[in-house]
Amino acid sequence: MFRVVTANLNGIRSAASKGFFEWVAQQDADVIGVQEVKAQDEQVKGIHCHIGKMAGQFHYAQKRGYSGVGIYMHEEPSDVVVGLADAEFDNEGRWVEARFDRPGRKLSIISAYFPSGSSGEERQQAKFRFLALLYPKLLELRDNREFILMGDVNIAHQNADLKNWRSNQKNSGFLPEERAWMTKLLGEGGLVDVYRRLHPEATDTCYTWWSNRGQAYVNNVGWRLDYQIATAGVAELARSASIYKGQKFSDHAPLIVDYDLIL
Repeated sequence: MFRVVTANLNGIRSAASKGFFEWVAQQDADVIGVQEVKAQDEQVKGIHCHIGKMAGQFHYAQKRGYSGVGIYMHEEPSDVVVGLADAEFDNEGRWVEARFDRPGRKLSIISAYFPSGSSGEERQQAKFRFLALLYPKLLELRDNREFILMGDVNIAHQNADLKNWRSNQKNSGFLPEERAWMTKLLGEGGLVDVYRRLHPEATDTCYTWWSNRGQAYVNNVGWRLDYQIATAGVAELARSASIYKGQKFSDHAPLIVDYDLIL
């Protein structure tokens, strides 16, 4: 099996202090994606730039202590694409793509962190701009290569993807426009929500994020915000998907998917 792990760390140094790197080193993963690194190169280099023999590639935000994504790999990629060629969002460190091009197949594995709009209307509008930018890029990528996009999408797609869907219909992460974007991506766009393909009926076991307010984690008042979205050919090779809740490394839980895939 080809194992892909994705985890929003809410700070790579914070997650490290809570045992993330010890845990993930035992997962026999082939690729590990991390989001919300919240660090700069000098804080990662020589400390968190490797997991065992897996080398990391990162896209850091210009703003210190903010955003940032990374991807760790055993195999040497044929190319690494950092950013989306858009100044607004590249300054925020939201995309790193490892390309594995072999005779007869082109495959990308991407670690991405979608903006959150929960802090106010200005950030919600930025989130909408990001979604508008990303949709045609994903279709273009789909038309040229297979891919797995993993990360914190900051959208709960269906009612089953969050505990209190009725009271959250006007809140960022579950707005009609965000959900419609996801529906279009997985419909007309032809891409596949890998976890939902394998667990179509999952409800309270599917959550990957819990607010730090109140007793959300204890009471499992969660949202499914972390995804692996793949082209149809790769999604068909997914054999198992699970969410790890044995330890709490951040306000998100890691998502693990095994594919019948060889690079």
